Amino acid sequence: MTPMIGRIDITPMSQAEAEEIAGWRYVPPYDFYDVGADQRDMAELLDPAGRGDHYYSAYNPARELVGFFELRNAGDVVVVGVGLRPDLTGHGLGESFFGAGLVFARGRFAPRRFKLSVAEFNARAITVYERTGFATTRSFMHETNGGLFSFVEMERPA
Repeated sequence: MTPMIGRIDITPMSQAEAEEIAGWRYVPPYDFYDVGADQRDMAELLDPAGRGDHYYSAYNPARELVGFFELRNAGDVVVVGVGLRPDLTGHGLGESFFGAGLVFARGRFAPRRFKLSVAEFNARAITVYERTGFATTRSFMHETNGGLFSFVEMERPA
């Protein structure tokens, strides 16, 4: 049976939520997205000052933490990061979950555009982003997780 998320409640991330998310482990090759895979990412998530007002937790109606959003307001653009709880990935929930985050970001920041970056190997996420109106604007190499990896940048109107 496919897990259901339902309506999403998005709130500023607490320390307890950050600590829970830091413990999430994805199956390979998606373990690339484990927070602990990059010490800088881990430090930012676990430090309230580092998290600032950029990180938001997402709950389903049963008040289960189902994911998070990182939203960085850069003038008329919001840079979006997203994480769905590992046991919920690969079940067709990404598009509705991600769409809920975009609705929240649009209401909170009123940007003209959304932008994101994703590892090039992550065809599953790229498909979700394309289905929600994003298009690739460039490819680039990014140093993270102890190495240099190929990423794509994607954008869409808000």
